[in-house]
Amino acid sequence: MIVCRSKTRLTEATNAFKDNSVPQNRDTGKMDSKAAGMNPYVGLVSSLRDAWLAGKMRTVEQRVSQLEALGRFLDDKKQPILDAVASDMRKPPFEAELSEIILVRNEVNHVLNNLSSWMKDEFVDKNLVTQLDTAFIRKEPYGVVLIIGPWNYPLHLILIPLVGAIAAGNCVLIKPSEISSSTETLVAEVLPTYLDRDCFAVVTGGPEETSQLLENKFDYIFFTGSPRVGKIVMAAAAKHLTPLTLELGGKNPCYVADECDLQNVANRLVWGRCFNAGQTCLAPDYVLCSMEMQEKLLPALRRAITDFFGPNPQESPDFARIISDREFQRIRALLGSGRVAIGGQTDERERYVAPTVLVDVQPSEPAMQEEIFGPILPIVTVGNVDEAIAFINSRERPLAVYVFTSNNKLVHRVLERTSSGGFGGNDAMMQMMLVSLPFGGIGNSGLGLYHGKFSFDTFSHHRACLLRNMGLEAMNALRYPPYTERKMGLVLSTSRIKRSGSCTLL
Repeated sequence: MIVCRSKTRLTEATNAFKDNSVPQNRDTGKMDSKAAGMNPYVGLVSSLRDAWLAGKMRTVEQRVSQLEALGRFLDDKKQPILDAVASDMRKPPFEAELSEIILVRNEVNHVLNNLSSWMKDEFVDKNLVTQLDTAFIRKEPYGVVLIIGPWNYPLHLILIPLVGAIAAGNCVLIKPSEISSSTETLVAEVLPTYLDRDCFAVVTGGPEETSQLLENKFDYIFFTGSPRVGKIVMAAAAKHLTPLTLELGGKNPCYVADECDLQNVANRLVWGRCFNAGQTCLAPDYVLCSMEMQEKLLPALRRAITDFFGPNPQESPDFARIISDREFQRIRALLGSGRVAIGGQTDERERYVAPTVLVDVQPSEPAMQEEIFGPILPIVTVGNVDEAIAFINSRERPLAVYVFTSNNKLVHRVLERTSSGGFGGNDAMMQMMLVSLPFGGIGNSGLGLYHGKFSFDTFSHHRACLLRNMGLEAMNALRYPPYTERKMGLVLSTSRIKRSGSCTLL
């Protein structure tokens, strides 16, 4: 694995995507005067493509060896991983181990358990004219993949796509987030010692480096981040007609019905909203409920916060911090929406924002206009479930929709009448625990799927293959000119698909 490092630490911004950098040597990351004026990553991308064209990741043995090496990285470097994410955002060890290590390790093991069967050719049904032929789908790697990761789960959201890209047989260039700088350093300095240096590379830096990377032609791009930057990535991919997956998040609504187990709802809402200090794309972003339910829910939410984090959450070892000063300022400004009913305390020095519940929030206020990405939960009152559904459907489609109720029919009613990347009934975020479920958004919340076999399929080109015999030309002659009605009848009889169970009335 090659590492290209940069000392640039730029914040994510659209206007930073400019071509104004001096090229670097792909092995050392140093400036290369001979390559001045060229894109600094041309050589790196070219070397990865050479490895892919040479077939280095084609065999199941090579893919398994790299997945096992990734597993060893997670096992060997558990403590450095925990230390890195603690340094970046004071993430509690429990949350860090669960999200950054255990879930990734599960993904690795699941793929290792199933990879051989996934890689096999998939034989398909044939019609009469192709009965003597061989028809199948071959799962082939795209080639050279670019994975651009975010800062909120800085290892998880790089490594889980990487597992799928390796499983599918691709060579990969990894771009971790510069904002989670400690984890970025760990990925750049330690991960390369485990993976094949010919097939995998890490590039560090900010938007300037990302912009330069995107000028190169990749065979697939996987991006996790905001919709705003996702549009930039998609525009760059379009210049090369590069397929991509976008994981973008959004404002996830949570409808709480009048019929529910109140304290259980509060516990699950607080856990989902406050895990990683709310810096989670799947977190419940706002609550929709009746005014009566709001009054009942507030004491239960207050109790859950106290039970989880004590009377002063700032002193709790189980509550993370906001990633950066910029994010802290943005989140603190959202406290001006509506009225603070619970929490609201902040500490700029620690980048601490208390678990907070806002009430009397209007749909036009800032807290309802952007993804919160912090430990703040607005409540918007609605008259009934139909009004809640209409509210959800009036907005961009979210990454997840949640509903809490003891009425199973109501759960399915919300499921059937809304659209989102995923759905949770009577809990928040737990769908991501299953490798058997796809993870992905829809519309403004993303494009494409991954996790488990969905990752393998995402990073694989499904190649349609038909192998025919050189003989039997008399059968093929039916399709050759000159065309006749008799030929058309014979072609239809051997190739037409009839609807099952259909019949003709005479």
